Amino acid sequence: MNVNAPLLIIAAGGTGGHMFPAQALAEDMLARGWRVKLSTDARGARYTQGFPEGVEIVQVASATFARGGVLAKALVPLRIVAGILGAMVQMLRDRPAVVMGFGGYPSIPALTAATLLRLPRAIHEQNGVLGRVNRVFAPRVAAVACGTWPTTLPAGVTGQHTGNPVRASVCERAGAGYIPPGDYPMSVLVIGGSQGARVLSDTVPGAMALLPDALRRHIRVAQQARDEDAARVTVFYAEHGVDAEVEPFFHDIPRRMSEAQLVISRAGASSVADITVIGRPAILIPFAAAMDDHQTANARAMADAGAAIVIPERLLTAESLADQITTILTQPEGAEAMARAAASLGKPEAASTLADLVERLAKGPSKGPQ
Repeated sequence: MNVNAPLLIIAAGGTGGHMFPAQALAEDMLARGWRVKLSTDARGARYTQGFPEGVEIVQVASATFARGGVLAKALVPLRIVAGILGAMVQMLRDRPAVVMGFGGYPSIPALTAATLLRLPRAIHEQNGVLGRVNRVFAPRVAAVACGTWPTTLPAGVTGQHTGNPVRASVCERAGAGYIPPGDYPMSVLVIGGSQGARVLSDTVPGAMALLPDALRRHIRVAQQARDEDAARVTVFYAEHGVDAEVEPFFHDIPRRMSEAQLVISRAGASSVADITVIGRPAILIPFAAAMDDHQTANARAMADAGAAIVIPERLLTAESLADQITTILTQPEGAEAMARAAASLGKPEAASTLADLVERLAKGPSKGPQ
């Protein structure tokens, strides 16, 4: 690694939705000869095993008002201030060329330090609605990169549609050939975000059990389920004669997705990006409790293009889901059209587009806030 190469600091919160696009940018910047440092928290550190070895990972104390008791919440401002001071000391030493935030509370120290030190900085928002942290920093950065378009932005803030960066392992399967459903083994991939989703564990197995026998016997399910749900989901599938593999997390989702005839998923921005880059029919169930209902905004483009069926969580039942699964998997021409529509929305070049933005900021001077 060239110690004189420009340094990019990536600050990202502790969910797959923040970490996967951060990883994609890191991969691209390393390929361009940059040094990359990732600032995240303990939750985010769980998703760093896919990051290239050349990325230096710095773990910061997580501080959020959303969790913990009264005392823990009272200490949040102190932890944030300590994090900011620590980030400023590191930046004065490392002199990063650009600081890029991907949202989440762990991005606060790095973005605040960059603001105080007047360093080139930008944020990337994955969803169709800005998250809390990105909403605060949007007027204070040189560029707001948007993964979903259109994105609802604060008054006076202009966004740039870059798309959501996807990991190299996803890009490698961009536009992979789709085998439409038929009278042969078919794969259904069920993903509920980076840690699965309880509502999918509660409804998908029942929906599979309700499928016509002639259809169900051809299906193999791969489903992400939380640790506390995995055993009961596995038992249910076995008792109802459904060929299924249930795990808390699949590390080879790009391969599984490229081999699937159907994807059933939450509508997290990273999941939607993966589905469209690879190009697969989907049934999306937006997370009802998501802030500002941003997952419904994420799903809108796929629904409008005819690439996905969207079922609001309040209307999700085993029966309603079984009906939609049956519709897609018994109409091969329709399923193939959905796959093409999904692929038409994919932006496999999103990481490169965002990397171009980083390099423009590094060349400065920025037109944005200083």
